Amino acid sequence: MRAARADVKVTALDTNAAYLSSLKCWLPIGRLEHTTGADGVGPKRSGVHLITPAEWAHPDLPDPIGDRDDPGALWVTDATLRLLLRLSGPKHGLTQAPEIHESWTSGATENFLDALRKVLSAARDEALTTQDALLEMYVKSMYSKFVSTMGESDTNRKIYRPDWMHNVRAQAHANLWSKAYKAHQAGLEIIAMLGTDELHVTGDPWNVFTEGRALSQMKIKYSDAKASGEYMVGKVKSDG
Repeated sequence: MRAARADVKVTALDTNAAYLSSLKCWLPIGRLEHTTGADGVGPKRSGVHLITPAEWAHPDLPDPIGDRDDPGALWVTDATLRLLLRLSGPKHGLTQAPEIHESWTSGATENFLDALRKVLSAARDEALTTQDALLEMYVKSMYSKFVSTMGESDTNRKIYRPDWMHNVRAQAHANLWSKAYKAHQAGLEIIAMLGTDELHVTGDPWNVFTEGRALSQMKIKYSDAKASGEYMVGKVKSDG
């Protein structure tokens, strides 16, 4: 007989200012050029790539590509490709390198938006230190709207780089995946990884992460459904 027991506590964690941190990523700075195979891939190139990822054989870790309905080739940004190549390297050895079919890339830099990131980070730190909720909200609005409008928007006519927008968002996802891997390596079970900033784990997350509002810290994810940031899930046990 099998009976369900709601005795596994899950903590929902929230990454602080995920898009602000992800402004430090490799962005193409020139006109994108088409290449086939892996010719467009390099440490100082960035763009978008058509790849076929290798099978992900780790059910206890989230697939870095995310949940997919259809297998086969798909377009990914540079941040995702870098994550896959890192996970296929000798340090991790978690998967095989993806097959790269074609790319649209150009020369790139990791520091193009770094000055903006540092200015906004300093302003955010000041807001947290002085408990200035208005300044904190203003800073969040600045970087959130910047990321969302750099692709295509009537309110931002001077920048039209959808490749930048998707790379920044993909970098936020890659940063979250790294946090999930850190939690897994410390013995926590990963229940869910949602979007670019939400991580659900079992066990004590504060043995792994520091609780707080700083960019390097994590906080509890509150919602209407989970006011405490914690909830129980059913665990199935066998009685023989």
